[in-house]
Amino acid sequence: MVLPIHRNDYKKLPDEADVMGAMRAHGVSPGDYVFPHAPSPKDMGTPEMTAKYTQGPVGLLTVMQNGPPAMGKSLMQWFGFSLLAGVFVAYLTGRSATPGQDYLTVFRMAGTVGFLAYAGAFAQDSIWKGQSWSITAKHSFDGLIYALITAGVFGWLWP
Repeated sequence: MVLPIHRNDYKKLPDEADVMGAMRAHGVSPGDYVFPHAPSPKDMGTPEMTAKYTQGPVGLLTVMQNGPPAMGKSLMQWFGFSLLAGVFVAYLTGRSATPGQDYLTVFRMAGTVGFLAYAGAFAQDSIWKGQSWSITAKHSFDGLIYALITAGVFGWLWP
């Protein structure tokens, strides 16, 4: 939130009010959707599905619960995730670095594991979900910042 690099990650739907009204009218509930939807992998290659894919649009849609974004809940989940990432960083760094190890060695190990924890999965969204690689790069940059902070703390507090 400090850096405005994510401001343009998502686009506004054309005729947003009409699209949202149609979704309400059809009872679209929270969940993840793919369109067009093939009932099975075998059906993906049928002429009917091929025509739907060709005509487009093709996409993934995540529908969340109605109401304003719950920043408190999201921040608590992020805090829990960060604690879990820290546990894995501590475990792997503790198995690789001995007590009294120099700062840079601990920093490198904790930073590498931290980067994998905070940024390792973002490429999958570009590979499988068609997310823009520029968004993946920005999320990976965020992960690098979190990893460097984690590494600095581990290096500083290492016994």
